Amino acid sequence: MNDKLILVVMGGNSSEKEISMQSGEAIYQALVQKGYFAERFILSTNNVADIILMKPTCVFLALHGKGGEDGSIQGMLELAGIPYTGSGVASSAICMNKILTKKILVYEGIRTAKFVSISVNEEYKVANVVDSVIEKLEFPVVVKASSQGSSVGVMIARSKEELPFILENVYMMDHEVLVEEYLYGKELTVAVMKEPQGITVFPIIEIVSENNFYDYESKYTIGKSHHIIPARIDVEIKKEIELLAVSSYKALNCDGLVRIDYMLGNNNEPYVIEVNTIPGMTKTSLVPDAAKARGQEFSDLVSEMVEMTIYNHKPIR
Repeated sequence: MNDKLILVVMGGNSSEKEISMQSGEAIYQALVQKGYFAERFILSTNNVADIILMKPTCVFLALHGKGGEDGSIQGMLELAGIPYTGSGVASSAICMNKILTKKILVYEGIRTAKFVSISVNEEYKVANVVDSVIEKLEFPVVVKASSQGSSVGVMIARSKEELPFILENVYMMDHEVLVEEYLYGKELTVAVMKEPQGITVFPIIEIVSENNFYDYESKYTIGKSHHIIPARIDVEIKKEIELLAVSSYKALNCDGLVRIDYMLGNNNEPYVIEVNTIPGMTKTSLVPDAAKARGQEFSDLVSEMVEMTIYNHKPIR
């Protein structure tokens, strides 16, 4: 293993840089533990080309958010012929954009929350947007920046009076905004990975947040959320979520390891909320817990991701 340079790319310029650094450090330590020749690479706008000059055997992407999870760096690595962990260019770009993701899910007949998509342009008027939301959805609604992650730019509008203020705040983070119905029920998530035997679904996790919903603070503050494994759901619902996970993975042309988030509505029907192509790998993240629940140590998961990436590498995905 020692002759393989595994470059752990972390940092970047997105609002999720801090979490990326935590994920990257955890991955780096796991690789060292497994005997790999690994190096940390803290990405910035000035050193992107250095990745190619270092000629790594594999790039382990620990980037979150814009510039790292949206197909940008994946495209560069494709052109350079460097294997990298995670999904390809198109899948990364689509999954980073919540609106495009939902449109594909709807097209494929995969259940997701009802939504309204809004773009800021010269014709944009808050009053018209509010009218459109009222026409299609009931309050409360969830307002999301389309291309942010880690629950950055996610707010809940509980009435039409709150909506204009929330829209203006979210528009500061993204020119596209998703407004979707607020689903009451259990928050669930499942990791999915392509392995030699096929697409594997990890144990389903139920998320219990100390806050109103699973927001940034809940995700990355110890004690602010609880991961219940296995999730407290019926066997039939478990089977349905697993089938939905595989269907979503295929529909969005994912690769490597992804995490798919769900809401189990009070009607006991699971809804796909979003797909994360580079899930967090911090001490409080969900994927390490899911791996442990299936009997896999974090370092073994990281090693498997590297070996599968190198083995399956094909020029231009």
